[in-house]
Amino acid sequence: MNLRMHEQLSEIWDDFEQDEDIWVGVLTGAGDRSFSVGQDLRELAERNRAGIIRPSTFGSRGAVGWPRLTERFSLAKPLVARVNGYALGGGFELALACDIVVAAEHAVFALPEVKRGLVAGAGGVFRMTSQLPFKTALGYLLTGREFSAQRGYELGLVSEVVPAEDLDACVDRWVEDLVQCAPLAVRATKEAALRSANLPVEQAFATRYVWEERRMHSEDALEGPRAFAEKRPPRWQGK
Repeated sequence: MNLRMHEQLSEIWDDFEQDEDIWVGVLTGAGDRSFSVGQDLRELAERNRAGIIRPSTFGSRGAVGWPRLTERFSLAKPLVARVNGYALGGGFELALACDIVVAAEHAVFALPEVKRGLVAGAGGVFRMTSQLPFKTALGYLLTGREFSAQRGYELGLVSEVVPAEDLDACVDRWVEDLVQCAPLAVRATKEAALRSANLPVEQAFATRYVWEERRMHSEDALEGPRAFAEKRPPRWQGK
């Protein structure tokens, strides 16, 4: 991922957020060798040599492509990561920022930044320690060790692992399940789950959720029970 790619991806995420005809996104890489192997270190080294880059740390504020996916904390639409091959460094951080991760059996995950004098600054440090047992997360963060798709599934980072030839069909099933649900209800659920993750239950109940307010007053909130009573599939409007 070079600076131009970050710039292009930012435009895509803007479109994804704003287009109400799009209810779910699937993020994947081209081919079967890698999902993404992260930052273009050759470009970084060249910029360092030219003296045209400031030292980097956590986050991308002020950098090209901000806010990047890993910092779009209010993105309520569901994202599925289709991981076919290596998901390393910033590539793995993209997958961690998705809601559902479907991986081919040969997929490999790692945050090897410490081996390059860097840190997993696109949220890897934070998301790994919040999504895994703390010592397990530290083991991978401090060593840059790789782990398999099956290990990722066992740890709860991967939603489903399938043979490479079944990957597309598996992703399609997840997408089909998502689009059968009311889009505002999906977004409200995602928002509430993310925002309440580290809150006491009492405080979670008392927190204001923007997408839940939209869902609560939407036509879809009436359509769901009505369709059930009339024994027909619901016709979601997403508004």
